[in-house]
Amino acid sequence: MPKVRRLPRAAALTAAVLCTLAVVPGRPAGAAEPERDRGLFLTVSGAGDTWIRGVQLNCPDTRGTHPHGAAACAVLAEADGDLDALPGDPRPCTKQYDPVTVAATGDWRGRPVAWRKSFPNACVMDSDTGPVFRF
Repeated sequence: MPKVRRLPRAAALTAAVLCTLAVVPGRPAGAAEPERDRGLFLTVSGAGDTWIRGVQLNCPDTRGTHPHGAAACAVLAEADGDLDALPGDPRPCTKQYDPVTVAATGDWRGRPVAWRKSFPNACVMDSDTGPVFRF
């Protein structure tokens, strides 16, 4: 009998989220993507992918899916979509090591985005990225 391999819980959750995003209701499979900005799918995950959160950000944030959408769109516009150039919200943080990883995929004003970065803890992440990953 073949051995069944189980995915770690976080990997299974990530796969489920990605599969859900791949299906767009009301559009036949294989149909061309409409000519518009898809926005950014933002994720924050804990050490070893023990947890993951994600949100869709479309600027302007008219749907309100991001809890700080207007502020996130404003700082992204200030950085011209360059996530490495975000102005952040500098403040002191502890040196506690509890790593988090953030990622952004999608389009920013027609330009493709595939960005990922790890931080030593959530405070440093928030300080460096400001409202973009504050969800």
